[in-house]
Amino acid sequence: MSAGRYAPSPTGQLHLGNLRTALLAWLFARSTDREVLLRIEDLDRVRSGAEAQQLIELQAMGLSWDAPPVRQSDRTGLYDQALALLDEQGLIYECYCSRKDIAEAASAPHPDPSLPPGAYPGTCRNLTETERSQRRTERPAALRIDAARAAGPAAGTGPVHEVTDLLHGPVSATVDDFVVRRNDGTYAYNLAVVVDDLHQGVDQVVRGDDLLTSTPRQDWLAQLWSRLSGLPGPATEYAHVPLVLNEEGQRLAKRDGSVTLEDLGVINDDAIDTERAHAVRAKLLESLGLPGDSLEAALEAFDPSALPREPWIFRGL
Repeated sequence: MSAGRYAPSPTGQLHLGNLRTALLAWLFARSTDREVLLRIEDLDRVRSGAEAQQLIELQAMGLSWDAPPVRQSDRTGLYDQALALLDEQGLIYECYCSRKDIAEAASAPHPDPSLPPGAYPGTCRNLTETERSQRRTERPAALRIDAARAAGPAAGTGPVHEVTDLLHGPVSATVDDFVVRRNDGTYAYNLAVVVDDLHQGVDQVVRGDDLLTSTPRQDWLAQLWSRLSGLPGPATEYAHVPLVLNEEGQRLAKRDGSVTLEDLGVINDDAIDTERAHAVRAKLLESLGLPGDSLEAALEAFDPSALPREPWIFRGL
């Protein structure tokens, strides 16, 4: 069974922009007869109590899931296996660059003109073993994928990979040597999300359009790892949806005032005010051009081609 998913990070309360995206992920999956999964992406920057609070917030919006939520922190064995498989193929290397090193390298002229601005130019890719031994005494290593080697000798450079987004059309980018494990031992999002989606049968990804530019590298890695592991690699359907912005055109944030269900009095001491919850959900659905009466009414009217392409400017409820 194919699936869609919503995958929040438990770093704090979900704001209205997060909840609007969650509603869209649910609508996209339900409208295509996919299962709807919830995944807690808790590998980094977890705030105590945030996961439980987010589950209540999603419940207040009436969202339901077809399986119990999973947590990335419980799945590191899968990431270990994926990393080991890439290592066996000689497709990862140690990187000792600091953020300053990377910023300076990214601003310098690249030997590979196909790489986009800001891409990692492979500074540590061809270090000798002697050089690596010396660098290990100075700084713990992150691990990067060798994208050009993975693409094969005919490529010679990082591969160009294209995906087609339901709202944005074709999106292509040159895949650079991105990090798969940070130097503190934490698995990088780009690896974890690919492994999770493949193992969970997720073939529909709905999320904010601020993540659109990272999608080609993730889809490329998914196809690579699928070939190496033997796991079926579904042709993933992507939909990157507009964000919610404040009146200054900036991403919605806590500083903007009444932007969470707690701010709006929907949730008080973990109790849900159902009437207020329905009113907030109706406002979010109506901002998408959908009826706000119920999730069922919104689902019946749901048409991805009719969704707004511009951000919703939040001016209060």
